[in-house]
Amino acid sequence: MLSTEFLITSLVVVLLPGTGVIYTISSGLFMGLRASIAAACGCTLGIVPHLLASILGLSAILHMSALAFQLIKYAGTAYLLYLAWSMWRETGSLKFDEQDQKNSMLQIALKGFLINILNPKLSIFFLAFLPLFVSPDASSPMLQMFLLSAVFMMMTLCIFILYGASAHSVRMHVVNSPKVILWLQRTFAAVFAALGAKLAMSDQ
Repeated sequence: MLSTEFLITSLVVVLLPGTGVIYTISSGLFMGLRASIAAACGCTLGIVPHLLASILGLSAILHMSALAFQLIKYAGTAYLLYLAWSMWRETGSLKFDEQDQKNSMLQIALKGFLINILNPKLSIFFLAFLPLFVSPDASSPMLQMFLLSAVFMMMTLCIFILYGASAHSVRMHVVNSPKVILWLQRTFAAVFAALGAKLAMSDQ
């Protein structure tokens, strides 16, 4: 049921840097490994509604409804710009109190969830992507799509955690340099703003 073509294509799609990847990397770089794992989990959970919508055909409705698409698109744009503004206004000094990090893991995961769930392009993507790898001889196409979705999610989670762990590995090289931290914060803020602008200008 799982073809080599599906696994390779999914790997390429997941590896491509997008908002979820950028958010996971920034979490690992600024807040540590646990934060990057929380971000990866949140981003992965954020694609579940899109996968379910694709399987159930709901994304076709989203594709046909320009108003629904625009509403979700601009909500996602506003959220990305909010993240950009929040990161830009940081002073460059970061706190790494463990208790604070424990209390914020849920918030980090929630932000990752919102980043992906507020991107309507994901539903359209999965609607076009998943059916390509459903066998025409499958006795239960919907069951096969669920399996493909589960594999895609696990691949997303693993790759995102690797991205976050890689960012965490260089974290200690920058944590003691306020100038480097400030530069990185401003860079990530600019990236989020650019991604928000790109989403705002995207067509259905």
